[in-house]
Amino acid sequence: MLNRRIVILAGHFGSGKSELALHLALAGRATNGRAPVLVDLDIVKPYFRSRDGKQLLEQQGVRLIAPAGENLYADLPIIVPQVRGVCSDPGQPVIMDAGGDETGSRVIGSLSDVLQDAETGMYLVVNFRRPLSATVDAVVASANRISAAARRRITGVISNTHLMDETTAEIVLEGHELAGVAARRLGVDLVALAVEDTLAHAVRARGVDVPLIAINRRIRPQFDGPKKPRTTGPLFVVA
Repeated sequence: MLNRRIVILAGHFGSGKSELALHLALAGRATNGRAPVLVDLDIVKPYFRSRDGKQLLEQQGVRLIAPAGENLYADLPIIVPQVRGVCSDPGQPVIMDAGGDETGSRVIGSLSDVLQDAETGMYLVVNFRRPLSATVDAVVASANRISAAARRRITGVISNTHLMDETTAEIVLEGHELAGVAARRLGVDLVALAVEDTLAHAVRARGVDVPLIAINRRIRPQFDGPKKPRTTGPLFVVA
């Protein structure tokens, strides 16, 4: 599961890919000898951004590559030497938050010369409770556009259906079933199910047949105002 050196997370607005990228970066530091680098390639206007977790990442010793200073929240392509450097380093794990749609995925296409197929996986994160990804047809069409823009095939699908604090196990499992249909339509595997840590036990008890990634939510929507991310609670992957 997500065992490539370079993991690219792509998906529509509200899919939860930025939250998942942050979680994987922090969890990776706890399980690997070398901390992953989190690259924020989100150049569109999303509800969440990996860079919103900058303080937490720094506290945990995880390097973040993103616009800095007055450009921290600028919608600018981040094609900088550091990105190519970490992708070219054969011992460096990298997690990329690729942007909200095919526009953001074009940045991945521009890095194609340093993204080797054997060590790079691009995973589509899907949330069937968002307007732009509410149906299997919409998810498949979006995946095809993202893949074309990134000049890279989708490696697998990660189910991440949720409604923030209103999420129930039933909502998660309903989305998981639809994600499986979408994955089959795309000809790839459904590689994981991401779920709020408080719901992980209930979801696992239903006999889910893929690995669970149990997360807690650390990034808030920009319209929520300045809230500190949670810095306590479990960070783990349930096999």
